[in-house]
This record gives sequence, structure tokens and C-alpha cells, in this order.
Amino acid sequence: MKNALNLFVGICLLFLGFACSSAKDVQTYMVNSEKVDCMGVAPMKCLQVKNLTKGDTEWQSMYAAIEGFDYEPGYIYKIEVKEEKLDTKNLPADASSIKYTLVKVISKEKASK
Repeated sequence: MKNALNLFVGICLLFLGFACSSAKDVQTYMVNSEKVDCMGVAPMKCLQVKNLTKGDTEWQSMYAAIEGFDYEPGYIYKIEVKEEKLDTKNLPADASSIKYTLVKVISKEKASK
């Protein structure tokens, strides 16, 4: 009986740990209506984002792609993005150490000109 109780408590703590870690890995971003010129290994176009979860007030260039995000110019998006830290041992030097995956599009509004 004691072993069953310990197992139950262990499983509950495990699930609680997963729930807590995944919740803080999800960030809310605002994505601007146009990409801008930026410089990675070569010249490229970058999304302009504000991480609302972190309280960003200025647009930042985002060099990495957001997996599953279907960006369309001319719209301002509010999205939830899961951030997953990657093992840097096997990454190319110019690759992002974070994998960004779209969780959901909260809003998509036509930008005013």
C-alpha cells in the first residue's frame, strides 16, 4: 500500500512538473505587418516581434522561423509561441538555440496604412 501511495504521489508530481514547465515556455508575441531587412549569415528578411509576456515595448528582429506560423504581410498578429531550448552541441554556429513553434493565433488584424 505504501508503494502504491508513493507511486501515485510521484506520478502527480511528474505531471505537475510538465504542466508548470510547459506553461512558462509559452510566450505571447505581437508580430508586425511587414518584415524588415536584417543580416544573418547573409542578408535576409526578419519578422518584427514584441514579446508581450516579457513586456517588450520596442519591435525586435526575429531571425528564426516560427514553425507552423503562416505569416501574411499586411496583418498584425498576436500569437502564442512555445519556446523550446535546443541542445547547442549539435547546432550550426549560426542556428538559433531556441525552437519556436506556433501554439495558436490569438488575433490577425489588417494593418492600417
